[in-house]
Amino acid sequence: MISFNLLIAVSLAYVAFLFAVAFAAERRAAQGKTAWLRSSAIYTLSLSIYCTAWTFYGAVGYAARSGLEYLTIYLGPTLVMIGWWGLVRKLVRIGRTQRLTSIADLISSRFGKSTGLGVLVTALAIVGTTPYIALQLQSVTQAMGVFAANSGEVWGPSDLNRSAMWVAMGLAVFTLIFGTRNLDAHERHHGIVLAIAVEAVVKLFALLAVGIFVVWGVAGGLGPTRALIDASAQAQWAPMPSRWIGLIFVSAAAFLCLPRMFQVLVVENADERVLSTASWAFPTYLLLMSLFVVPIAVVGLDLMPAGANPDLFVVTLPLREGRDGLAILSFLGGFSSATSMVIVATLALATMVSNHIVAPSWLNARMPGAVVSGDVRRVVVMSRRISITAILGLGYIYFRVSGGGEALAAIGLVSFTGVMQVLPAMIGGVFWRGANRWGAVAGISIGFAVWAWTQFLPSFGVDAMLSQAVFERGPFGLSWLRPHALFGIEGIDPLVHATVWSMMLNAGAFVLVSVLTFPNPLERLQGAQFVNVYEYSSGARAWSHSAAQAEDMLVMAQRILGSSEAQALFRAEAAAQGKSGLLPDVTPDFLSHLERELSGSVGAATAHAMIAQLTEGAMVSVDDLIAVADEAAQIMEYSSQLEAKSAEQERTARALREANEKLTAVSIQKDAFLSQISHELRTPMTSIRSFSDILRDGEVDDTARRRFAGIIHDETNRLTRLLDDLLDLGVLESGQVQLNIGEGRLSDVLDRAVMASGIDPARVRIERTPAHEGVTLRTDLERLTQVFINLISNAAKYCAAEKPRLRIKVRQTQGATEVDFCDNGAGIPPEFESMVFEKFSRLEDQGKAGGAGLGLAISRQIMTALGGDITYLPGQGGAGFRVSLPAAAAAPAP
Repeated sequence: MISFNLLIAVSLAYVAFLFAVAFAAERRAAQGKTAWLRSSAIYTLSLSIYCTAWTFYGAVGYAARSGLEYLTIYLGPTLVMIGWWGLVRKLVRIGRTQRLTSIADLISSRFGKSTGLGVLVTALAIVGTTPYIALQLQSVTQAMGVFAANSGEVWGPSDLNRSAMWVAMGLAVFTLIFGTRNLDAHERHHGIVLAIAVEAVVKLFALLAVGIFVVWGVAGGLGPTRALIDASAQAQWAPMPSRWIGLIFVSAAAFLCLPRMFQVLVVENADERVLSTASWAFPTYLLLMSLFVVPIAVVGLDLMPAGANPDLFVVTLPLREGRDGLAILSFLGGFSSATSMVIVATLALATMVSNHIVAPSWLNARMPGAVVSGDVRRVVVMSRRISITAILGLGYIYFRVSGGGEALAAIGLVSFTGVMQVLPAMIGGVFWRGANRWGAVAGISIGFAVWAWTQFLPSFGVDAMLSQAVFERGPFGLSWLRPHALFGIEGIDPLVHATVWSMMLNAGAFVLVSVLTFPNPLERLQGAQFVNVYEYSSGARAWSHSAAQAEDMLVMAQRILGSSEAQALFRAEAAAQGKSGLLPDVTPDFLSHLERELSGSVGAATAHAMIAQLTEGAMVSVDDLIAVADEAAQIMEYSSQLEAKSAEQERTARALREANEKLTAVSIQKDAFLSQISHELRTPMTSIRSFSDILRDGEVDDTARRRFAGIIHDETNRLTRLLDDLLDLGVLESGQVQLNIGEGRLSDVLDRAVMASGIDPARVRIERTPAHEGVTLRTDLERLTQVFINLISNAAKYCAAEKPRLRIKVRQTQGATEVDFCDNGAGIPPEFESMVFEKFSRLEDQGKAGGAGLGLAISRQIMTALGGDITYLPGQGGAGFRVSLPAAAAAPAP
């Protein structure tokens, strides 16, 4: 039987061993012997901090309660390392080029180096990680309680609480010693990383040893073990697809967003080439960790008494079988799982607190002389030490308040779902240049609030943070706000419920606000460098100008990096510039180098603000400016397109207005035409009827009878012409006109038209160019003559000049023969030019002009049928019309 004191002694010896390992690693790193510390094996093993007490103890309990569902916790990271390897590589490259120190630094730097956003992410990370720290304390104290009970001691709640407090204090001491000894410019902690790698080997060896013992030492081999599994309730377990998908997503997101995972995955990565090995080695590690989970769970349920805690089967089974050494090894495996997680998590969170809350607040309080008058280094180191202690204290308080009775896996899922609220901003930040700070703030805030309401506060239990009434009826009787039935949707697994609502509202707010708002210039610059990190990682960055002195820069650097390191940095830069001493020229390249070094200690946002305070400048690069210029050009092009579309729409609207005005005018003309046509028909019909009545009565002499018969004849011809015009226009518009194609000379057609128009040469002088009229036509000569007659007649009717003159000019063009008819009258007013070829269009007084206004409309239809055209010629000093005959219809005379 193992005494409890022996367990404590072994645990202290193990901790001392870890101290020695960490000290040795730090010493070799100080000597520059870091090649093996940066190897792919050490990096892969450091990723094992994902496997905390949850996976060491809790996975067995998870399998005992929920069958194979425990596998989802391993599948998420496996999918990330295998399927999302490119995303991990991109994060590592961004971390190295931007000198990131935490996940809060990533989000802050991406969105304009926003201090406020860094504070928000830090607060979320602390609240989300607190349950996980409590989980580690709970697992270690429960395991210690098992050993105490095995040695005859009976532990009550006070003993568990006291043990948890001592464990938290011990972990705080270890983290304080190796996490805040100095502010490494690259924020890599070789001692802690190597200690984590050693613990990874210990916990894997311990879990495999227990599994092998249970299968072959207790169950009797693979056959009996399989028979037990087949006969157990786990064999009958049926998966719930929605919960499986939700758990895989949550574990994958947590693998990327947990502060401790970002610390080892990105910050501690010195060479991204090790990812190629880690992409398969780490999933293999997870496979080995999960290999014996189900056998241990099934054998434990079969052998241990009812009510035994399945989370502790890896310890209680060896103790039951009298394997004290194996039980201690198992305890050390769980202890390693818990301590490695707590150390790295508190270190990462303390870095976030100091870089994004303490240092900016201290600088703001002491500006403008803060960077040169105060010991920033001392403040940062002290703030990290206080933060480590406070964070472990919060974990202990959560352990006490929650009662420490909930299953380990359930507590872990609460933490996972909380920290993954950073995921939309992270993914959007590295792939979408349009994402901006306000979108990130909105998404993270809403997601955090939904997670806290639906999962974090309920995790304390009923009547702890939320009353039973709130769970059943919602706050203030609002049933749609019940924590486990948000918006009135019931019957969903609590984890899936919290995950879906928080992620959906988080991502939706992030995208919507980013689309509705515009990033500032620094956000756009940072966005270009994050999204296109492979293009920008090798590009030179520069500050636009500097008004600072090298002495001021050195004083500031000494406050942060320490005197020796800062002086070494400045001396090396001066030597590179060909100068002696400690004061190099404050060049843009030097400022960029100095900012990168400082960012490793106080974060990118604070380092940028501190240098900007001294230089009164802003950091830009040629590539950044080109990227912004490209964006500006795209915006200008888009604006030009909008302007072009607007102009096109304006033109369309103007054309529609003109068409409407034209239609209105045509409608008025149509009404006038109907009135006129009725008048034109009524007048001759009245004359015909009246004179017919007189002739019928026979009371007239022969002279009057002949005169009345002549009037009747003329009026009848007038009606016939009107009806012929209407019928002719109808046939032409319907396209059913039959053309009589023949050959003739243009001069002959013009001669017939002048003669048929009946113009008195003494009143209207016609000017022609006979030398140009010798063109042979092949067309419908009668129809063409009709067009010419109409144009000549109109000139005679409407030309109001004192000495009317009509000029008929023929000319040959490349594709046609053109015949112009131009008089010396007043012409057509501009507002009526577009209507001259419309039906019923008559611009002069109807009584003066006569006719129904169909002549030009008929002429246009005739020319269309002949394959030519007729147009109005403005600016001719009078009315001018051009008749165009196609080349096929006109050819020069032989």
